[in-house]
Amino acid sequence: MSLGLKRGVVQLEPHDKQWNEIAVQTIKTLKAILGDDVIDIQHIGSTAIPAIKAKPIIDIAVGIDDFNRVLLHNEQLQQEGIVYRGSDVEHQLLYVMGDMKNDTRTHHIHVVKWNGTEWKNYICFRDYLNSNENAALQYQQLKEELERKYADDRIAYTSGKQDMIDIILNRK
Repeated sequence: MSLGLKRGVVQLEPHDKQWNEIAVQTIKTLKAILGDDVIDIQHIGSTAIPAIKAKPIIDIAVGIDDFNRVLLHNEQLQQEGIVYRGSDVEHQLLYVMGDMKNDTRTHHIHVVKWNGTEWKNYICFRDYLNSNENAALQYQQLKEELERKYADDRIAYTSGKQDMIDIILNRK
């Protein structure tokens, strides 16, 4: 099983059922640390969609109602290898896991307002692709094209997916 990529690198892998098992363990760890400060935690992103290839990085959405209460747990999260990276994306906090010395990431943990736009988008996108295999395979095809063009430019890769993501989210 492959898990983790250097920051900025794009490399798609065939789906691995162990990704879900790893996500479940990470969710248990997050629930144990965050306790009542979290409303829901879900495995999201392409590693949560068995029909398609994915970058071997586990994406998790943490639904909360108060960002400040989550930040109070940063030291305990750090002890479990969950590193706070900031809030460079509007309306969310980002935590990562992986080999920080080698700049490799295994997990992206997105803390967002539960039932807010970001939360709904993450969950609806995953659920739509899991229930519409044709759309999932079209999304995979786009990802493969972008991987060929932008193997060392994750920002361009991510940007290249946005139109299709928006189309899918507007179908919901």
